[in-house]
Amino acid sequence: MNLMLSLLLLSMSAPNASLTRANLSPAVAQYLDARAKESGQIGELRRQDLERLAQYIRTQRAAGQTPRLLFVCTHNSRRSHLAQVWARVTGDYLGIEVETHSAGTEATAFHKNAVAALERAGLSSAKAFGDLPGGPRYSLTYGAGLSVRDMYSKTIAQADVKAPFAAVMVCSDADKKCPFVPGANAHVAIAYDDPKAADGTPDEARMYDERCAQIAREMLYVMKQAAK
Repeated sequence: MNLMLSLLLLSMSAPNASLTRANLSPAVAQYLDARAKESGQIGELRRQDLERLAQYIRTQRAAGQTPRLLFVCTHNSRRSHLAQVWARVTGDYLGIEVETHSAGTEATAFHKNAVAALERAGLSSAKAFGDLPGGPRYSLTYGAGLSVRDMYSKTIAQADVKAPFAAVMVCSDADKKCPFVPGANAHVAIAYDDPKAADGTPDEARMYDERCAQIAREMLYVMKQAAK
């Protein structure tokens, strides 16, 4: 076997070799390093819910498929976007390729407070201005050549995600309204409290930061379990 062919086979047998912690920006890598030390904050019942998502990712990867995840909440404005971002970033942090999307039972806009929380976590944002359905489109960058693009609010019917995928319900209301999501071959409920309750209060930034950190911590746990 010649050298070039050997190198090619080696690169194919090392999945996502280019998607590693080293590619992340120092600020984002440091943020996730901190979240990695907080796994003790995840209770046993919560771990069972997260393991269902990890098992889906493991199964898809074992079948040679890139796992696709659609995170759903009511308005696709806060929690579903945070989960979409952190699932993608933590996958890259651990070298696990996942395709992430988000949607809502209704469409509103990607809320500025959720964007601000991600910026405080080390990501940089760029916004496309204009009178667009679903609000401004955001791109969030977390490393050299690494970004989650075209982030805006949309309904499940408008989500551009190829079947099959896992529908991950990140609020209880969406879980009740959508017991079945067309195209999904798995339905996982991982509800988060809505930081919207703190909007316009002195606790606003703190509550958004707490929810941002919780989602990052739990998506990191999912990816670590999926890697086993």
